[in-house]
This record gives sequence, structure tokens and C-alpha cells, in this order.
Amino acid sequence: MTKVISREMNWGEQTLKIETGKVAKQATASTIVSYGDTVIMANVVAAKTAKPDIDFFPLTVSYQEKFYAAGKIPGGFFKREGRPTEFETLTSRLIDRPIRPLFPEGFKNETQVILTVLSHDTETNPDIVALIAASSALTLSGIPFMGPIGGCRVGYDGKDYILNPKINEETQLDLVVSGTQDAVLMVESEAKELSEEIMLAAVKYGHESMQEVIKMIINLAEECAKDPWEFEYNVNDELMNELKREYEDQIKNSYSIVNKIERQNSLGEIKSKLEEKYADVEDQNINEVMSYFKKIEKDVVRSQILKEKSRIDGRKLDEVRNISSEVSWLPRTHGSSLFTRGETQAIVVATLGFGEDEQRIEALQGSYKENFMLHYNFPPYSVGEVGRMGSAGRREIGHGKLAWRALKAVLPNKEDFDYTIRIVSDITESNGSSSMATVCGSSLALMDAGVPIKNSVSGIAMGLIKEGDDFAVLSDILGDEDHLGDMDFKVAGTKDGVTSLQMDIKITGITYQIMEKALDQAKGGREYILNEMNKAIDSPRTELGPYTPRVEMMKVKRDNIGEIIGKGGATIKDIIEKSGARIDISDSGNVKIAGTNNESIQAAIELINSIIEEPEVGQVYEGKVVKIMEFGAFVNFFGKRDGLVHISQLSEERVDKVTDVVSEGDIVKVKVIGFDKGKVKLSIKDAEI
Repeated sequence: MTKVISREMNWGEQTLKIETGKVAKQATASTIVSYGDTVIMANVVAAKTAKPDIDFFPLTVSYQEKFYAAGKIPGGFFKREGRPTEFETLTSRLIDRPIRPLFPEGFKNETQVILTVLSHDTETNPDIVALIAASSALTLSGIPFMGPIGGCRVGYDGKDYILNPKINEETQLDLVVSGTQDAVLMVESEAKELSEEIMLAAVKYGHESMQEVIKMIINLAEECAKDPWEFEYNVNDELMNELKREYEDQIKNSYSIVNKIERQNSLGEIKSKLEEKYADVEDQNINEVMSYFKKIEKDVVRSQILKEKSRIDGRKLDEVRNISSEVSWLPRTHGSSLFTRGETQAIVVATLGFGEDEQRIEALQGSYKENFMLHYNFPPYSVGEVGRMGSAGRREIGHGKLAWRALKAVLPNKEDFDYTIRIVSDITESNGSSSMATVCGSSLALMDAGVPIKNSVSGIAMGLIKEGDDFAVLSDILGDEDHLGDMDFKVAGTKDGVTSLQMDIKITGITYQIMEKALDQAKGGREYILNEMNKAIDSPRTELGPYTPRVEMMKVKRDNIGEIIGKGGATIKDIIEKSGARIDISDSGNVKIAGTNNESIQAAIELINSIIEEPEVGQVYEGKVVKIMEFGAFVNFFGKRDGLVHISQLSEERVDKVTDVVSEGDIVKVKVIGFDKGKVKLSIKDAEI
């Protein structure tokens, strides 16, 4: 039996414990990490041999939640966990991003990290626990991993920073930071217009707070880590130098072309020649050749930026590309914008709906409704490619959530603007930071729709090229500057402060000095972009668009709710059909009536009032005879309300048969003479007086 080994420490307000040796002993490594009553199992498996004929590291991180962890049974017909939720996808990305750069160059063994939530206390954020679990399992596995890493969540109450705030704890900041002992690798955050100084200090606070966790993982590894795998990546210097002599100048010429498509075509021609030349060379892997070619390509671009301060498209290091903004250019939408920055473009549309349009989310901590949604789409034509069209992938979900976080802080309260808001961003061109184009386009579309947002929001992506102590921070990076550079640092915010910050570092040598410079340079870029956006629209429209549904509120007694809904919903369906309005009734008696015009809203209000209003004693009404009985006639006289005219109330003279006076379908005047156990008593003879 394998010995169970564990370490634990007090961290924040709870106990953090890491344990190994109890479960999943056939995995390369397995750990169980608990924080409070939230327990997560991490299992790591790596193939013993490299995957052939690939030029990337095949790493998969899968975070999955089990409903039993919170004592729940899944909804739906099948009653089992289905496709990953948005939170599961985002958490998988959150963990993948900081661990991927820590595997050595040339490591091509297929590696899988599976993280399973076994228990959840509904208060502790499980993503941080999962990140620590992944780090600990990888560190114990023996796989070549240059960790461990730590991570934590940082809140801010306006005065002090809070370590790992609870799920429902209200703070001005929700920041997740991950890194090694020496450097920060990843930041993800949502903020309420905070200053750059507060954001940077939060990153520092988080990095310092995770150091004890990293030390605990190292201490555990010193006792029970598996033997390190033998791995050595040998560079074929002879081949590298040969390729450099023949192709370096050609690559430089290609990167002097400003237009992205023309540049790609030029590089494609060089690659085609390269593949043709080495296709028939014995003992020569074409993937190895292409990987060296990419390394030369990377060195060319980085050298030009660092030594010549020359970017691919000729811009200065802090220069933002040309910006064009349009609003109201789609005729039937509630709010629309077309935002173009250089060769990146987004069509963004805002749609306003009601309570029934809210997204219903089933989560471990409980079910809830979300009235703000932002969906980002990245079709293959946006980069001039043919590709498969399907459901949103991890990248699309991640970029959409980043833009969602950037805008959340400026949205009006539900009490002030009781609409469900959905934004869709369709990227039509892409050459760098389409997520930040989505932020800008979404801000414009919201204002165009008349949503009273507090401030306009812009976003910018920053890059970094660093060699030794020499570095260059780049504003508004191109796609090539992103994947050939050392940092992807996205900052979104208003004129008053930062609303979202996301940072991914591909090296381990970034300093706070560099981060501070990047934030300061980003602020200037954001302000420039905001000024350009303001040329299209600088504040929310004071009126909703002509095709935006209007909302009227009315209050009814709780006893009337059943009458309005009717048996099986028949009454409310009839009101909706006759008026053309949409109706939402809460359990408290609040009735929300929505329609594309005032006529439909007023028609619905009148129909509802006809059901809930009470007729007055002594008042004369006009009605229709709907049923004849031996003892009298029923008259529909007040909306859907019927009353009884007793045979004695039909005429001043004696009446032997009801049909001697009235017939079904007759229009008559009736007077309300009283009520009997909720039933209305009517008189025809008194109405004629």
C-alpha cells in the first residue's frame, strides 16, 4: 500500500492541505487539495514518448465539476454532467495559461491534466484550489516542468486588499494572479474603475501571498516527487546556421511588408521553397526544419524592434493604429457599431430583452440568473482562412468573458434599467487583439442602444520584447508581435480607471518595473482610443431606438396573479395574443409589460385592468347576455367578469320565462346591485331608471 503523504498550512482564513498517495495511483501523478471544505483532485498523465510530426506542445487541461460535490443532482433529461459550462472552460484556460510556458522547448510528449471538484462548500472559489492542485501534481510527476507555481485571488475593499475573498463577498476588485517564486505569469481581473497603481499593488500583494504555497509544494516534492524524466532538446546548429544564411534576408524582406495578407503570402512562398528543398532529404524531419525557420523568423522580428526600434508595420513603440468608429449602421437592431483598428474589425450589436431572456445558470454554489451576456465569435474568414464552423471554442469563450468583465463595472443597476442585455461581437478582420476591439465596439453599441452606462470603455493590448536587460513595451500589438513576443497584456477601462486587466507572460524574467511601464503606456493608448471613439458617440442616447421594446410596470395584488395567468396560462396567453405585448409577472405582484410600441402596452394594461378591477355597486354598465338559465341570465359586463341578473330583476312586471325578456347575444344595460360570496348581482330593471 502506497504511503499517504500530506502538507498543510493556514492560508488566509482557511486551512490549505495537499495530499498524495491515496487515490489514482496509476496516473503519472495525483494530488488532492482541500481549502476549507472545497476538495479538488488533480491527475496528471504524460506519454512516455513524443508525439511524432507535430510542431507544438500537446497539453490539455480539463477542469470538471461534479454536481455531487455540492449535494446536487444535475438538471435535464439525462441527469448527468454534460458539455463543459462556461466556468469550467474559463477555469481550464486559467490553469493552462500559466503552466504552458513552464515546459521546456522541444517537449512534445502528450500531457493531460484533469482536475475534478469532489467537494464544494459553495463559498470558496474552486478555480484557485484547482490551480494549486495542478501545480502540485505536475511538480510531483517527474515530467520536465519548471514549476511549481502558486496562485490566489485578491479583492479590494477600498482600503485594504483581501486574500481569497468568498464567492459572494462584495469587493471593488476580483483579481486572480499566478506565478513562480521569481515572477508573475498570469493575471485575470475585473475591477470597478480602479487606478493603475491600485491594480499593480494588487498583483504584488497576490504574488507575495502565494509564496508560502509554493514553498509547501516544494517541501512536499522533496519527500515524494518521482525521479525526473530524462529529456534533452538538442539544437542542430549546422542546420540552423544553414537556414539562417539562406533565408534570414528573405524573412527580413517579408517583414518589411506592412499589409498582413501580403506579408503572409511572402512568408508562405519562402516556406514552400523550404519544404520543397528538404522534403526528400534523408534523415531530415521537415517539422524540425520548420521549427528552426520559425525561430529565425522570431529572432528577426525581435531584433528589429529592440535594436532598430522598428515595428513590423513601421509604427513607433507606443503608437496606436488608425481607428474608425461607426454607430447605428444596422437599421433594425437596438444598438450597433462597427469598430475598426488597423486590420482588426468587429461588428458589435446590443439587444435589449426582459426577465424571460435572462440566462439561467446552474452552478455548484446554486442556480442564478444573469441579465448581461456578451458573446464573441471568431469566424475563419476574419484571418483569410477556410475553417470549420461550430460552437464557441475555449478561445471564443475566454475572449468574450474578458470583454464582459471590462464592461460589467459601467452597466446601470437593474433597478434603474430593468432590461436583459445581450451583446454579440462578430470579428470580421483580425490582426491583433480582437478582444479589445470587442470591448470598444461593445461600449459604442451600448450607448447607441440607449443603455445608460456610467462611462465609455476602451481597451488596448500591450506586448513585450525582452532580451537580457534590454526590453521594449509595444502598444496595440499585431498578431505577429503577440505570438513572437514575450507578453500579452490587455488593459480595459474608462477615463476614471481600469475595469479589466489580463496578462499572460511567456518568460520568467518580467519585473514590476516593466509591468508599471506597460500599465502607464496602456493608459495613454486607452485615452487616445477613447477620444477616437467619442467622435462617433460620446454618451448614451437619451431615448431608446424605435425598434427597442418599451417597458411599463404595474402592481397588482398577489390574489390577482392567478386570475391574470388563468388556468394553464390561458388568460395571459390570450392577453399577449390580443395586445402583442410581452408580460412577465413576479410572485410579489410586479407586472412588467413590454412591447415595441405604446399601443400594444396600453392594450395589455387595459386587458389586465379589466380582469383585476372591481365593478362598483350602483354603477351602470353595458354587457352581453352570455347564458340563459331558468332562474335568470348571466351577463358579461366588465371585461371578462360575468354577473347574474335574477329573473326578478329583469323587469318591473312579473316575468314567467327569462327568454320572454332577453336572449343569448343581446346587448343590455345592467346595474350592479350587490355582491354575494364574490359573485356579482345585476339588475336590468334598475338600470333603466
